Amino acid sequence: MRLEEIKDILHGTVLTSDLDLSLEVDTVLASDGMSEILAFHTPGALMVTGLTNIQSVRTAYIADVRAIVYIRGKLPNEKLIALARDKNIVVMATEFGMFDVCGILREHNMKGAM
Repeated sequence: MRLEEIKDILHGTVLTSDLDLSLEVDTVLASDGMSEILAFHTPGALMVTGLTNIQSVRTAYIADVRAIVYIRGKLPNEKLIALARDKNIVVMATEFGMFDVCGILREHNMKGAM
C-alpha cells in the first residue's frame, strides 16, 4: 500500500510533506519498545508508535523503516522531524490509538512483522 493511501485511511497528517508518499509498504511494526522494532524489523516497513522522542527516528533508520506513524495525536518536535527528513523517513501523525491503527491496516491487507 502506498504511504499516501495509509495517510488517507488513518486520517493522518504528514509532517514531512516534502518526502515521497508514493512509496509502497506491506508490513507494519507496531510497538513503543524500540528494542522490539530492532529485533523484529522488516526492511521497508511502516512503524507505528506513540514514542515521539528522537530515538524513534534513529531506530527507524537502523531498521530501514520507510515511514513512522505517531499515534494518539502525539506530535514530535521539529528536531525529530528534521532528522527524519535527513534520513528520508516519512513521518505522519494520527488521532487513532495503536489498537485501531493496527486493525485498520490489517483490514487493508497489511501484514505484521512480528
